[in-house]
Amino acid sequence: MWRHILKRLAQAIPLIWGILTITFFISHMAPGDPMDMYLEQQRQRQVDPEIIELLRQKYGLDLPIHVQYVKWLGNVVKGDFGESFRYRRPVLDLIAERIPYTLQLTLLALLFSTSLGIIIGIVSAVKQYSALDKGVTLGSLIIYSIPGFWMALMLVLVFSVYLGWLPTSQTRSMDYEFFSWGQKIFDRLWHLILPVFVLGVGSAAHKARYVRNRLLEVMNEEYILSARARGLKEKMVIFKHALRNAMIPLVTILGLHLPALLSGSVLIESIFAWPGMGTLAVGAVGGRDYPVMMATLMISAILTIVGNLLADITYVALDPRVSYEKKKPV
Repeated sequence: MWRHILKRLAQAIPLIWGILTITFFISHMAPGDPMDMYLEQQRQRQVDPEIIELLRQKYGLDLPIHVQYVKWLGNVVKGDFGESFRYRRPVLDLIAERIPYTLQLTLLALLFSTSLGIIIGIVSAVKQYSALDKGVTLGSLIIYSIPGFWMALMLVLVFSVYLGWLPTSQTRSMDYEFFSWGQKIFDRLWHLILPVFVLGVGSAAHKARYVRNRLLEVMNEEYILSARARGLKEKMVIFKHALRNAMIPLVTILGLHLPALLSGSVLIESIFAWPGMGTLAVGAVGGRDYPVMMATLMISAILTIVGNLLADITYVALDPRVSYEKKKPV
């Protein structure tokens, strides 16, 4: 097992390098540079062109693109992602501030979508072809087809603007500092309801359909019929025998949904003004902040690879028959 993990990690290194290299050259080949953006913003202040040229030299933007690439790659290998053009701060400091918010939102959305998807999938499979099953099927297709940004805007309009039940944005209330310990926890959860729901509900609909179909396939297996013949209760047959085997392929789906949630959080964070990596990445793209762009992309790639690796490990834990070790010939 450990050999497989080390092998996957070794394979991830050239993959991440390839992604970053392609992104580096594509972003730098676009017309203009970050200093042009800065000069546009400071036009009314009549910034001296010499200052702009000094800034280009400071950040190495006056060098040929291949020289910039070699210099940047050498710094990344040493763990130095440089300084943000926009915030004038080390990129790693910005990432350290933002990544906890993104992980909080993404992991809660993953937990919400998985729990809801499994519950709905089980109910739909048990009540096959009933009105409930048909309603769940139709609802899942509709929810899965709705764009996340449109759903977010509509939910904010209904539950925040019209009804006033939930906050429109941010991670906490304005008077958060004056709350008690219990009130602070409630306030944080209160602000998480809409972004977590929007980010996870589409994935939950997909998981529900997958669990339903897999469970119906497993329910026709011989060992399920044998368990029923032994007089086991239907709940035990479903949860102890059928569900565990139906869940094994779902683990792979979870590993694939993690990068989807990370990419989806970029848009959701922007809508709800969530101070995570998504809003940081959007600002970096708009301001041509190369160091932040490359760092956020690298972090996202690493989290995606880690998610897939955890899926492999969990797959083996759920099904002892699966092994990544080569069997010795008899």
